[in-house]
Amino acid sequence: MNIKYLLILSAVFSHLACLALPAEQPVSFKSKQTNLNDSTVLIEFVGTIDDGWHVYSSDIADGGPTRASFNIENMSGCRLSGDLAAEGKVISAYDDIFGMQVKYFEKTVVFRQTVVITDAEYSLDAYLEYGACSNGACTPPTSVDIHIGATASQPAAQHSADASGMFDVVDYDNDAVAVADSSQSDFGQLWEPVAEFETHDSSWIYIFVMGLLGGFVALFTPCVWPIIPMTVSFFLKRGGDKRKGIRDAFAYGVSIVVTYLTLGIVVTLIFGPNGLNAMATNAVFNIIFFLMLVVFAASFFGAFEITLPSSWSNAVDSKSLKTSGFISIYLMAFTLSLVSFSCTGPIIGFLLVEVSTTGNFVAPIIGMAGFAIALALPFTLFALFPSWLKQMPKSGNWMNVIKVTLGFIELAFAFKFMSVADLAYGWGILDRETFLAIWIALFGLLALYLLGKIKFPHDDDSAKVSVPRFFLALASLAFAIYMIPGLWGAPLKAVSAFAPPVSTQDFNLYSSNTVHAKFTDYDEGMAFARSEGKPVLVDFTGHGCVNCRKMEQSVWTDSRVASMLTDDYVLISLYVDDKTALAQKMPVVNADGSTSTLRTVGDKWSYLQQHKFGVNAQPFYVVLDADGRMLTAPYTFDENADNFVGFLENGLDAYSAE
Repeated sequence: MNIKYLLILSAVFSHLACLALPAEQPVSFKSKQTNLNDSTVLIEFVGTIDDGWHVYSSDIADGGPTRASFNIENMSGCRLSGDLAAEGKVISAYDDIFGMQVKYFEKTVVFRQTVVITDAEYSLDAYLEYGACSNGACTPPTSVDIHIGATASQPAAQHSADASGMFDVVDYDNDAVAVADSSQSDFGQLWEPVAEFETHDSSWIYIFVMGLLGGFVALFTPCVWPIIPMTVSFFLKRGGDKRKGIRDAFAYGVSIVVTYLTLGIVVTLIFGPNGLNAMATNAVFNIIFFLMLVVFAASFFGAFEITLPSSWSNAVDSKSLKTSGFISIYLMAFTLSLVSFSCTGPIIGFLLVEVSTTGNFVAPIIGMAGFAIALALPFTLFALFPSWLKQMPKSGNWMNVIKVTLGFIELAFAFKFMSVADLAYGWGILDRETFLAIWIALFGLLALYLLGKIKFPHDDDSAKVSVPRFFLALASLAFAIYMIPGLWGAPLKAVSAFAPPVSTQDFNLYSSNTVHAKFTDYDEGMAFARSEGKPVLVDFTGHGCVNCRKMEQSVWTDSRVASMLTDDYVLISLYVDDKTALAQKMPVVNADGSTSTLRTVGDKWSYLQQHKFGVNAQPFYVVLDADGRMLTAPYTFDENADNFVGFLENGLDAYSAE
């Protein structure tokens, strides 16, 4: 097995492809006004947040994601009292892309701003601006309008407290704010919506594949492999009926799938997607993950065995002997899961820890489905083709070699989680050089182990090294050597998802390929493309977009990508969180019939993305000709440089064919 590609697959698993988000908002806010007394008004913005999404707090330092803020357009006869406050269950986590601690809310949040009335005739036009993100995408900064005021002829409504101390309120639905209709043709042909296109969710496929890979690895451990021929032979000889034996073996495989699927469902119900995501981004839980994986690694090295109480498996096994039919077969399969826990437990634990970073409600179930299918498949296949049993490799030291190899890999991944905690608390223990030095040492030691130079308690004394072990040692040693330039700042794209950010590098001699957009204005860039006769790559991005920075660091630095973006395309980067005020506010009607006001340059580019492409998530890349026609399917978050190169090449081919 090539260790480098195993890591790449796991990186895909941990950092799943970002989907194009439909234009519907995953967060809805309603504004509300409460007159606390004759001179004080409380403005509240009550937000409901979809599962898997979060809204950033107002208490975030500059240079990070879009924070909640209260913005004044016109104010007279009143003043603000205090800062914007938030109420809700705040979650604090370290963001290694921005290199800072961030705070956000899930499910619900209420933002409050107090206004003091200084004149009988007062007026305030303002809006709440907020940023919302999921694990794979972010919406552009979104605003919620509010207007309060009173004149001599129309005084503000007076509200008094009731016996409970609560006040009457006046509700405003921000979707109902009346604005002038805006003709979409005002923006010109380049803004006309494109034909509908399809985007596909491949993230579940990656989760399933990683679960499948984990199940196949578990098959070749000492706790599972020797059981296969004994179990299949038992079913085939049971009652002397071969057809019944095959049916029972198939039922046994289905029972294994049901057992591990149940585990995935239980994990999902206990934690939920938001709970898993909060665990994955919390410093304390990352320390727990680190310690857990260290324990798993020590177990695989042979320091001890992680086993469930033997009374559990004995009780289940005894129960299976007293029953018949499918229940008996299911209990036998459940017994397998118990007795093999010392080998499968660390793999399952590692899989569930990795799945927790997705924030996807069904991810644990899909991961366990892949794991269970791989584990159950041999029992069914060998029952259908019993002659294959004679060709099965015999049990031996090679199974322990697989366990120890997994121990090295789990120990390496343990430092990934320790790195998150180190960054969160600012210890400075695991900067990039230290992290890479540990990984170089681990994979170098793995190579020595595979070559027979290091022995663990359960290894035999054989001096021979098999050909597969030699090639695996070669791959591990090559991977260790590959990482050495990273000590001096080389990007190391294969491990960029795991290592601390380059900003923690104390000694950096590497100068990477950098790509800068020729234009940050859509209409100007399209005019230039028409004069140059080149296709356009429109990059919908944001200063506070985490995954946009990941793409620029890990994909745009590829020499092939940098060359095409610089020489073959007109690159237009449109920042949807650009705070530059427009010369004149632009009221618009959205595709879903709701209304909004474009106040900033970022609002304008966000509207362009939603109006023309029906999408409002970043990063979002689309290839257009100079007339604004889309030439190929869009591209979203995917850190595979080869895929991005293919996307750019398809765009060039389509442009040449016009």
